[in-house]
Amino acid sequence: MSGSTTDRILHEARCLIMTRGYNGFSYADIAAAIGIRKASVHHHFAGKSDLAIAVVEQARAAIRAQAAQAEGAEPDAAAALRGYATYWERCIADDSAPFCVAAMLAAELPSLPDEVAAAVRGHFADLRAWLVSMLALGVRQGSVSLQRAPEEEADAFLAAIYGAMLSARAFGEPTRFGAIIDTLLSRVVRLH
Repeated sequence: MSGSTTDRILHEARCLIMTRGYNGFSYADIAAAIGIRKASVHHHFAGKSDLAIAVVEQARAAIRAQAAQAEGAEPDAAAALRGYATYWERCIADDSAPFCVAAMLAAELPSLPDEVAAAVRGHFADLRAWLVSMLALGVRQGSVSLQRAPEEEADAFLAAIYGAMLSARAFGEPTRFGAIIDTLLSRVVRLH
């Protein structure tokens, strides 16, 4: 992988967190994977919690960018919801991101440093807020049908996405994610 050393460290940390979790990797693992000394990793990220927070903040930045884009011009909410699900379906199928970093870290919340746990909670708050806005917008656009308030539906949507991710991993069947998400989308997004 080309790019700055910081980018390479962040990429490797993201991969390791996705596959092993926060407690399953060390700076030695990162150093070996990208061919630098462990001291170089510490130079860029003084502590493991700093590195994990930086990885989570990258994901949060992407969510914030989507939310800001939605404020500038009204997107097609149904397409945005489908796009979010399709993004994960593609990442799971091609193994580029077989599991969400924040979800993996959320499973470890009781053992995470407080500042990492706060970043993970912030990620999910940002994602939930974006989903609430897209679901409410979809109702206004007539492309989304909800049985409950957008806040409750956003929680159910998150649970379905992450449950599908977990199911695909547990069964070793990436296609399981798509089947579960198709069921979710068929209940929420209206066909045109």
